[in-house]
Amino acid sequence: MAEVKTSGRPIDQLLEKVLCMNILSSDYFRDLLRLKTYHEVIDEIYNQVDHVEPWMTGNCRGPSTAFCLLYKFFTMKLTVKQMHGLLKHPDSPYIRAVGFLYLRYLADFKTLWSWYEPYLKDDEEFSPGSSGKMTTMGVYVRDLFLGQYYFDTLLPRIPVPVMRAAVANLEKMNLPTKLSGSTGDSSRGSEETSRRPPSVKASLSVSFGQRAPHRASTRDSSPVRRTIAPPPLYDRDVADDSRRSPSKRRSQSRDLSDRENSERDRGRDRERDKERTRDRDRDRDRDRDRDRDRYRDQDREREGGRDRDRDRRYDERDRDRRRDYDRDRGRDRDRRYDYDRRSVERSRRSRSRSRSHSQSLHDQGANLDQQRTPPRDESKEKRAPSTSSNLAKLKDLYGDLGSQKENVGDYDRAPNRDSSTEEVIRLGGSWR
Repeated sequence: MAEVKTSGRPIDQLLEKVLCMNILSSDYFRDLLRLKTYHEVIDEIYNQVDHVEPWMTGNCRGPSTAFCLLYKFFTMKLTVKQMHGLLKHPDSPYIRAVGFLYLRYLADFKTLWSWYEPYLKDDEEFSPGSSGKMTTMGVYVRDLFLGQYYFDTLLPRIPVPVMRAAVANLEKMNLPTKLSGSTGDSSRGSEETSRRPPSVKASLSVSFGQRAPHRASTRDSSPVRRTIAPPPLYDRDVADDSRRSPSKRRSQSRDLSDRENSERDRGRDRERDKERTRDRDRDRDRDRDRDRDRYRDQDREREGGRDRDRDRRYDERDRDRRRDYDRDRGRDRDRRYDYDRRSVERSRRSRSRSRSHSQSLHDQGANLDQQRTPPRDESKEKRAPSTSSNLAKLKDLYGDLGSQKENVGDYDRAPNRDSSTEEVIRLGGSWR
């Protein structure tokens, strides 16, 4: 089940500082740690609570039982179903009153009217304060919504637009738009509470630098305040005259009381102005944070779109680069194939050319050999037997002068021989 939608403010800012610290330091609140469930807290309210004021009555001052249990509910963070159970509880009106207080302090102001509207005409009677003054639950809920003070305790301030809408709805329902006094006076320092004696709460309020919620005369009755109180505004002559004239003394005391009351009223007005300024600054800061978050989301969406466009451009660029690279590789492969094919054809042509050239050279060499070989001399061949016979004759006459091979070679290599040699040989023969 969903939790009750809250305003988001911490608890210590919703309650007054003095009241909050007194609740946390009280023995009764420490004893409430034993309660673990929602129904146990309801039973404690049924048995112990007899009024819903924030402070105890009498001389024994301290936080009331109702507000200690209310703070216990703050720490439990009630769900919507549990809240409906509180507001419609049939056993005790104080259980319902604690539920309405929980919503007044913690719920979101925009949803507060939707919670309160069904109970504005509730006629169950009870006494919210310790004085025994009776009222109905509808009047109590209406005063709780319209009032700024709750038994001299400051309530969270409802924004002006929400309050205007609520007043308009009350007028449509023919219900009063003014406070009826069921939750105390509309301002602090009433005559009934100003006669209460100083208490622990009063001293704590002074030490914390705040005025006690239940006493208007704490600023004057506190010993700390008396030591630093400013001197009276009237001079000694006026004081002497007042001693001599009782009527003047009464009139001056009345003037002083009026002056103190006016100063107190001005102090309250200043506090209200400060509270109003804080609320306005808080609303402005909340609007600024919401606008900043919206602008940040828009910037993130814009950045995401730019990133997607950039990634798409990068992908297209990589695809173009890959296509160009594949095309260049294909061109290099075709160029290399053409180069290899041309080199093969070139080497084939060079081999065929060298083969034809060597054949031509062989043919030319054969022709040269044929050209170099002299034609045969038939006359010489006819004369060869006579020559050899002559040589044999010379060998018989003169002996062998050299190797036979050389002589034979020399004679074979001689291209032409003189006819005179033959004649000498013939002469010799004839001479012999």
